[in-house]
Amino acid sequence: MTGQSNAKLTDPRIREFFEGKNFAFLSSLMKDGSPHVTPTWVDVEDDNILINTALGRIKQTNISRDPRIALSIIYQDNQYEMVTVRGKVTEQITGDVAEKHIDRLARKYLNLDKYPRRSKNEQRVILKIKPEKIFHMK
Repeated sequence: MTGQSNAKLTDPRIREFFEGKNFAFLSSLMKDGSPHVTPTWVDVEDDNILINTALGRIKQTNISRDPRIALSIIYQDNQYEMVTVRGKVTEQITGDVAEKHIDRLARKYLNLDKYPRRSKNEQRVILKIKPEKIFHMK
């Protein structure tokens, strides 16, 4: 196994992690500084990683207070190949864009046109992450 600590999101192999059906594990910081980790769907756009969640969820609340994150993603066909990211959430996008994005993720991960687990009063939000450090282990 070898690792590359100066990996870039523009690297085609790194992008495959985020464009494929791979789950990411997102870590945010609780109010007391302890870590909170959650598995999540993930997407990539330009030089940013996108996570879709709902307003008021723990990760969204944590990130609103402290935008620093860490993220780990494994390749579904080889769980020993992985990418880790440290970065910051630079923007939270709500509204129609976020609603359409969760449907796009449902197509990617579930092969469904609409996200099936929407709650009645839920408002979706995209967490736009700017990577600062990327490490690729292969």
